[in-house]
This record gives sequence, C-alpha cells and structure tokens, in this order.
Amino acid sequence: MCRREGMKLFLKATKCYTDKCAIERRNYAPGQHGKDRRPKKVQGYGLQLREKQKVRRIYGILERQFRNYFDKAVLMKGVTGENLLQLLERRLDNVVYRMGLGGSRAQARQVVLHGHMQVSGRKVNIPSYLVKVGEVIEVREGRRDAKNIVEARGAATAQQTPSWLEVERESSRAKVVSLPRREDTNLPIQEQLIVELYSK
Repeated sequence: MCRREGMKLFLKATKCYTDKCAIERRNYAPGQHGKDRRPKKVQGYGLQLREKQKVRRIYGILERQFRNYFDKAVLMKGVTGENLLQLLERRLDNVVYRMGLGGSRAQARQVVLHGHMQVSGRKVNIPSYLVKVGEVIEVREGRRDAKNIVEARGAATAQQTPSWLEVERESSRAKVVSLPRREDTNLPIQEQLIVELYSK
C-alpha cells in the first residue's frame, strides 16, 4: 500500500522505522512492471483518487464507511474536508493509537476489538465509536498488564500526543479536552482533493 502511494503510511508499527520497510527495500510501484515503468504524471481525477485512497489506507477503513463519514462531514457546520478529518481522528481505534497503546492503527483496532478499552467507565469494543469532548478513555482494570499493551506503551514513549487529548501514559488513560483541529492531524493530506472527488 505504501509503495502504491509512493510514501510511508506507517501501517506496520516499528517495522516502518527499520530497513525492512517495503518502501525502503523497493521504492517503486508494485506489480510485474513496477520497476521498469516510467512514473506517470498523475493529474485531475487520478490525483483526487490517490488522495482518497491514501487517507482510507492510513485510517484503515472501507470505501462505504469512508463515504458515510464524508456524507456526515457535509452535513456538519464548517469546512467539509476538515470535518472529515475530525471524524476520522475521533474514531476510538485512532484515539487508542494516539494514546500510544498500539504501534499502528491496525494494532490499536485489535486492542479495542479484544475488549481492553473502556470509555467513561463503559466497556467499548467498537473501533468506529466516535469519542466526545469530556470522555475518558482508559484500559480496563485487569487488562493493563496485557503483553501487547505493555509493549506498545514502551514503544510509544517518543510518540507526540495531540493537543486535543490529555494523556497519562503511566495509567494508560486519556481525556478528550477538545475536538481535533486540522493542524492536530499532522499527516500529509490534501483533504480538498477528496471533497472535489466526491462532489462530482
């Protein structure tokens, strides 16, 4: 997926920071003729499509889910592209990743699916759950010493915490203090291209 997009999407946790990363080993498009093919100049629809696919792959969601988020973003007040990114950032699996309890969003999703997390005292095992301002997200009692959580917590010490989350790494808990803003996303995304694609 990273090779198709021509950039690191950090989908494989610590592997992405080593020489074993796919894009480090073969920095050309996948496929039989990927190495021999001259890079095409992508314009218009192709550029918009690649941007949409890139965001979908970063957050690890399916096309129909992504379209539903876009439709919600259109109905919200404000800029549609920023609303879309705000909805994606508020997903519980992304919040768990931002807390440093998963080396990648896929790993964080697994932590949620296995029932390790609770939101404001309630067990939640739905990765697409949208967190709200004031909610407290934490690892459930008795699950804090789970091997995968301890390993992820150790690996994420250098990870930067977004300003909209108040994270206590030692107790594996975070509070949503505000809604995510565009600058909190810190991803190389041109959301306007996605808006243009779906507005056709």
